[in-house]
Amino acid sequence: MNEDVSFILEATRDSMQKAISHLEKELVKIRAGKASPSMLSSVMVEYYGSQTPLSQVSNINTPDGRTISVQPWEKNLIPEIESAIMNANLGFNPMNNGEMVIINVPPLTEERRKQLVKQAKAEAEDAKVGVRSARQEANKEIKALEISEDLEKNAEIDIQELTDKYISQIDKILEVKEAEIMKV
Repeated sequence: MNEDVSFILEATRDSMQKAISHLEKELVKIRAGKASPSMLSSVMVEYYGSQTPLSQVSNINTPDGRTISVQPWEKNLIPEIESAIMNANLGFNPMNNGEMVIINVPPLTEERRKQLVKQAKAEAEDAKVGVRSARQEANKEIKALEISEDLEKNAEIDIQELTDKYISQIDKILEVKEAEIMKV
């Protein structure tokens, strides 16, 4: 196989893998019933004049499956942390006991579960779009090369096989997340 073609295939594989990695990161943020420190990964706190991730100004733990505790390193940050969690629109109602912020994670309603599944499906669709655009880009690059028709056709077949493989991988990841969300 032409080394330009193999280079394009490798770049396409990397690009498709990035779409999968991004999907996995996004799906971690979608909560599925039990409490997890990653639920607060998007929360930013005002800390000495700059927006700082919550995990850099506190310890975040889950003492049990329904509770998240946020222990700030500086007690004066408690009100800031509470308002940051409220402003993040995660559906949590933080409380504090003077020492730490405590979040009770409510059990998900059937309606909320369905919303989360829709959100997960939208993320999966975005990942599929990423994979397909990587395919489109690769096919464009293959056509730009000056190679034989047979080599071009074989490369396009390889690219399509890669695309199918990554699309089915996305479907499997979504299926697992969907089952996790819908499990009561």
